[in-house]
Amino acid sequence: MGTHALSRTLIVLALAGAMAATTAASAAPAPIAAARHPHVTQSATQDALDAITRAGTPGALARADHGSEVRHGTSGTADLRTGRPRLPQDRFRAGSLAKPFVATVLLQLAAEPEHGLSIDDTVDKWLPGLVRGNGNDGRRVTLRHLLQQTSGLYDYLDDPGFRARFTGDAFLAHRYDGAVPEDLVRIGLAHAPRFDPGTRWDYSNTNYILAGMVIEKVTGNSYAAEAERRLIKPLGLRGTTFPGTSSRVPGPHGRHYSRLYVKDPGARIHDATDFDPSVSGASGEIISTARDLNVFTRALLRGELLPPAQQKEMFTGRDLGDGRSYGLGVRSQTLKACGVTVWGHSGEITGSLTRTAATADGEHVLTVNRNCDWGDHALEQAVMDAEFCG
Repeated sequence: MGTHALSRTLIVLALAGAMAATTAASAAPAPIAAARHPHVTQSATQDALDAITRAGTPGALARADHGSEVRHGTSGTADLRTGRPRLPQDRFRAGSLAKPFVATVLLQLAAEPEHGLSIDDTVDKWLPGLVRGNGNDGRRVTLRHLLQQTSGLYDYLDDPGFRARFTGDAFLAHRYDGAVPEDLVRIGLAHAPRFDPGTRWDYSNTNYILAGMVIEKVTGNSYAAEAERRLIKPLGLRGTTFPGTSSRVPGPHGRHYSRLYVKDPGARIHDATDFDPSVSGASGEIISTARDLNVFTRALLRGELLPPAQQKEMFTGRDLGDGRSYGLGVRSQTLKACGVTVWGHSGEITGSLTRTAATADGEHVLTVNRNCDWGDHALEQAVMDAEFCG
């Protein structure tokens, strides 16, 4: 089959029987007698992927796990120089898809009495004196506030000085600079909080940098090491890493393309695949695959990673309006096209946009990725609607 045909074809793989696995969490699901949600035609999702590349994204891929069926879709190219198509097994930077991993680790720690940790502990209990100044006070901010994005702490990514270094042509000069968590927190704390803790909701990556620091304080290990020990290895997530300061994406992978956040639609496109992701840290440094993100999300929703009490905490969402809510490191959306509610997260990082969503029972999971960081997010929503609503 030629590369053009490959990029347009939706491949259907029927999984017969249960697959051998080292843990129950990584085993293939048994076939279900009847799906709770309408089974989606293969062409609907593929058409939505093709619409993404027609609108200017170099390449897109998706994987759907529905009961025991696995389907892959690809469109466009992984490499503008060689024309290599996107492949189902491609690794990619998944940005804020790190947040469900970090939240799960912290909730696991809360479930283990020997750590003496509660998600209602203050940040100051674990990181004494760190969150101070300009009206910020870690004695009033809890771990729950961090995970649910209700702390009010300023997002360090919004800092004008930070953005000046990592957007536009400045990115090319600073792409390998990196950062340590303390520096990123310091940038956020240079600004006054946006509101009092717990009174509102506002997305802030500073929250998850702090959550990663708490994990290290509690365990003596980095959040990345704990995520690998507790989640990545047990689930067999062979394509998932927290790369730290490593600037490369392990193969196989496509290239990651960026206009470096220049608003001009005619801005030059740059290959931004390689850079030091420690500037995202626990808030977004993860590299993964569509398969791994689906396996993790399915296990999480099925209650295979958290005890019931922590599971309830994670999936108790704060209402954001318009059919959306945010739990602890996960978000939900009720799809207007059909009324189905899906849980997951999205991720944006230089050169890559990703979204993972699943029905509440974990039976139907979808991950879609495009290898650029521009374009209308409604295109990703259209893929979600096509897959879950038909």
